Amino acid sequence: MTASRLPFVPVLVALVAPVSAQAPTQTKGLTEKPLANVDSGPEIEVMAGRQLRMRLITIEPGGATAIHNHKDRPGTVYILQGQITDHRNDVATEYGPGVGWSEDNASTHWIQNAGTMPAVEISADIVKKP
Repeated sequence: MTASRLPFVPVLVALVAPVSAQAPTQTKGLTEKPLANVDSGPEIEVMAGRQLRMRLITIEPGGATAIHNHKDRPGTVYILQGQITDHRNDVATEYGPGVGWSEDNASTHWIQNAGTMPAVEISADIVKKP
């Protein structure tokens, strides 16, 4: 008889209590490394002037992004290491390794690393070409 393997299931914990943390107006403790980008115009006609970019983002303990929105800049995030707290609509949601989420035009939020180790994520989004 062979042993069965259980699949790894990432855990997502939503903190439903109202959030008392003040949304930062400046980003701190964050570094980003460009990984790849694609000029979207030649790929999809209606995407002229846009690019799909992928970045490796590290947020140090105590670091946070400024509050921002994703109007006209949809994206996805996948956590590789550490814990990230996403603050939106007065709710804080914690994400850990192996979990991802989307960011659409209705997303106004900020994220922080309240942990003790760097949080590392892959971020992919569609942006206007520089």
